[in-house]
Amino acid sequence: MRGAFSGKVWAFSALALLLSLLSLLSAAPAAAEKRIALVVGNSAYQNVPRLDNPRNDAALMASTLAGLGFTLVGGRAQLDLDKSAMDTAVQNFGRQVQGADVALFYYAGHGVQVAGSNYLVPVGANPTREADVDFQMVDVNLVLRQMQGSGTRLNMVILDACRNNPFGARGLRASDGGLAQMRAPEGTLISYATQPGNVAQDGTGGNSPYTKALAATIKQSGLDIFQTFNQVGLAVKRETGGAQQPWVSSSPIDGTFYFVAPSSPASPQVAVAPQPAPQLSTTLRPDPDRIPIKDVALLRELSDRLYEHNFDPEPLDSKNGMRLAISQFQAKSSMTPTGEATEGVLTRLRKMDDLKPWGSIVYGPDSNKWGISWNHTSRRAAVDDALKNCGSSKCPLELSFYGSRCGAFAISGNSYSLVQRDTVQRAKEAALDECSKAGKSCRVIGAVCADGSGR
Repeated sequence: MRGAFSGKVWAFSALALLLSLLSLLSAAPAAAEKRIALVVGNSAYQNVPRLDNPRNDAALMASTLAGLGFTLVGGRAQLDLDKSAMDTAVQNFGRQVQGADVALFYYAGHGVQVAGSNYLVPVGANPTREADVDFQMVDVNLVLRQMQGSGTRLNMVILDACRNNPFGARGLRASDGGLAQMRAPEGTLISYATQPGNVAQDGTGGNSPYTKALAATIKQSGLDIFQTFNQVGLAVKRETGGAQQPWVSSSPIDGTFYFVAPSSPASPQVAVAPQPAPQLSTTLRPDPDRIPIKDVALLRELSDRLYEHNFDPEPLDSKNGMRLAISQFQAKSSMTPTGEATEGVLTRLRKMDDLKPWGSIVYGPDSNKWGISWNHTSRRAAVDDALKNCGSSKCPLELSFYGSRCGAFAISGNSYSLVQRDTVQRAKEAALDECSKAGKSCRVIGAVCADGSGR
């Protein structure tokens, strides 16, 4: 009896230990993964206008990243750093990322580009000439070099630093607006709060639109790194009414990274996993940006979806036309504009909401026929309806618009123009201006908004 009883106790203890280990793995899938982050926020500038939100943004990101298993350099957000303190923080970051799996650098504050290079602005910077920047500011390339050769599988540089150049009127004439696009080194993703050369908003609600979206999105489980930054870009674009569109520059990244791994009761997920094996062409993997599409049916679907979102690919046998349409879509979606027809591009298009309502104006210069339509649920339907007025004649010129956009058609003799704007009156004025460039007196013969107003 004693031997049997001891066996049951051992079996129960072993089972309890196994369940305990599985529970720990499920609760903390990235526990074995070493994640290091340096978070910097500069608001209290001494020689240029202060910024309201970078301190708040950095504090929000620091607490969010700490909750996701990141070890913070300095134990917290580094706030209002002068040049010496920034240099020290970056140097400490470079030491701590040695042997780490993931390295992340986040900066909120003033940033400028000078001679094509991007600089982060410490709170005491006061340059009066271009030569001062190397001594008073921090080159972003210095941060990138701290991560190179560290053994990390993934490096991220996140820059909420594209605000107006504060030194533009103070002798630093070499500075351009916003930040310059940088080439991402191997295994690196660089995320800008807005497109290169553009200016991001500081925000009025305590946090910038970009950081608010980023902090919320990285807490969602099951989003890989590309899905994460795509969702951030879409959220910022919606909140700012299209005025600010975040941008991502990335090199090839080995494996799939999750800030929060997808839940799986069968087997715990790890944060960095190998790429899945190829699947059937009808089943797309989540956002595989480097898996080319070769299936003709999927290529046709990609072409149709691009068309329905107002990106016009040439026929499928015109590779350059398709590449141009894909590049335009990627640029608008905060992706690197490679022009490659990949499953990742189609995945993003499948997840996008349909655009509507649609309006369209078509015109045939040879036949002098034209047609107009509005309030359709798809671009194809709007174009088909407009083409009815052309009869058997060809009307190859098309202007299609959706949502709150409006289109106008002006003509005189051999001069014509098809223009869209945010109001029907502005569309008419722009169409007349464009048409009159040939020196003719033009008139508007058709104008409408996509919802049918303005007729």
